[in-house]
Amino acid sequence: MTLHRVHMQAARSDAFPNGSQAHSYDFVVPLTDDQKLDPSAWEKHQQDCWVHRSWGEEPDQRGLLFHTPNGWEVDFQSTAPTDTSSTPGTDPFFKLADHVIASGEYLSILEQDDEMQTFLVVSVHPYLSDGGK
Repeated sequence: MTLHRVHMQAARSDAFPNGSQAHSYDFVVPLTDDQKLDPSAWEKHQQDCWVHRSWGEEPDQRGLLFHTPNGWEVDFQSTAPTDTSSTPGTDPFFKLADHVIASGEYLSILEQDDEMQTFLVVSVHPYLSDGGK
């Protein structure tokens, strides 16, 4: 199992006609061989699955990626794994468990303003390997 660092930026939309490099997420996730999220590997590496949100002139946010009964969420309120099923400050990913996470793919996040924003995955690189353990 290898953790991967993913960089994605706002895709073309009404708000960003040319996309936006200044509106982006970087995060670390465990991926399976077919480039999908690996919940069982996440269990072993929860503290390593960090998220960094850059949003134009707003202050950057840092948090953790969580797997909950509702799916995958980002919690900017917490720096330690907890049950985030009802925690404010989460950004629910849209069907993230079903998506291939690879360069050129698109992912959507329900942003803090309750608007769904689509992001283009720009890069996916190995971040950490546990040597197959």
